[in-house]
Amino acid sequence: MAQAQRLGRRYIKAFFKGFFVAVPVTVTFLDRVACVARVEGASMQPSLNPGGRQASDVVLLNHWSIRNYDVQRGDIVSLV
Repeated sequence: MAQAQRLGRRYIKAFFKGFFVAVPVTVTFLDRVACVARVEGASMQPSLNPGGRQASDVVLLNHWSIRNYDVQRGDIVSLV
């Protein structure tokens, strides 16, 4: 019984150590590199949501290119 408790504590410690490393890394990645967003409505037609369908499109927003001013003609830019 005591060995099972020690094993359980070890797993809980490992989980929290991983959690406290993974959360800041994920938040930094989503803020600095890229994130996923939904595009809804007619504002981006006909490039996104063609035909006025009700479903939303999912896009990957590349923050890295914007930080390096690597925007070219034909790119879609999202402003928040």
